Amino acid sequence: MSRIDALKGFLSDDPADSFSRYALALEYIKIDRFGDAVGEFESIVRNDPDYLATYYQLGKAYEHEDSTTEAEQTYRTGIEVASRAGDAHARDELQEALSLLLGT
Repeated sequence: MSRIDALKGFLSDDPADSFSRYALALEYIKIDRFGDAVGEFESIVRNDPDYLATYYQLGKAYEHEDSTTEAEQTYRTGIEVASRAGDAHARDELQEALSLLLGT
């Protein structure tokens, strides 16, 4: 059984499991299925908006899909979530990704 199949199995048992959904999205990235990864990350953002790690990875996936506007908005939202959570490391990482995206 592949990791993707195993993670899908976990999600069939618990569709709200953000950790398994995040892991599934990362597996999709490993095999260049960025569209599928975006779908999984977007599901996390909708259902668990405080799952902070999602914003960086979703922004990068959008970049791979040439969706610059979506990447920018995702990084900005992630910066807000990280600031509210008091996570300076994540905030700085997202700010750097945004700066690189915008060329600033």
